[in-house]
Amino acid sequence: MNTQVPAQAANNALGLWALVLRLRPINLITGPLIYGMVVPLVFLDLSVWVYQFVCFPIYKIPRIERVRFNAFDRQALRYLDWVSKAHCSYCAYAMGVAAFASAVIQATEAYFCPVKHQHAMQADQGSAVPYVEFDEPEGFDFDAKLDTLRQLQTGEHASEKRTSP
Repeated sequence: MNTQVPAQAANNALGLWALVLRLRPINLITGPLIYGMVVPLVFLDLSVWVYQFVCFPIYKIPRIERVRFNAFDRQALRYLDWVSKAHCSYCAYAMGVAAFASAVIQATEAYFCPVKHQHAMQADQGSAVPYVEFDEPEGFDFDAKLDTLRQLQTGEHASEKRTSP
C-alpha cells in the first residue's frame, strides 16, 4: 500500500488513517510519557507566574510578561499536517514555559546574587540542533527533511541504519 502524498498536495489535507500508517512505533510507545509532561509543565508555568507575581513587587523587580514567551506561529505552515501542528503547539508551549521560568530565575539571581559563575553555563543547547526553515517552498517534503535532521541530531546516518536482532 502506497501512503505517499503527491508533492502538490498540502500535508494538512491528510486523513487520520494516512497519518496513522506513517507513524513510527517508537512514537506510539513514548507518546504518553511525552504528553504526560503537560501536567508538570502547567504546574511549573503557574508556580513561576505566582512566584513572580507575589515576590517581584516586594523587591521592586520588574515583572516579566508571560506572553513574551508564546510562539504559536507554526499553525499557518502548509507543509505541516494537522497532527504535526498539534505537536508543534505542545512544543511551543513547553519551550515557552522553559524560557519564561529561565527568565524569572535569571531576574531573581540578578537581584540576589549577581556574581558570574567561574564556568559559563550553556543556557542554549538548542542552538546546536538543526531546524527546518519557517518558510519553505511549495511542495516541500517535510517528512524527508525531518528524517535527515533526526539523523544529524542523533549521529545516525541513513547508510548506517541499525537493525534489531
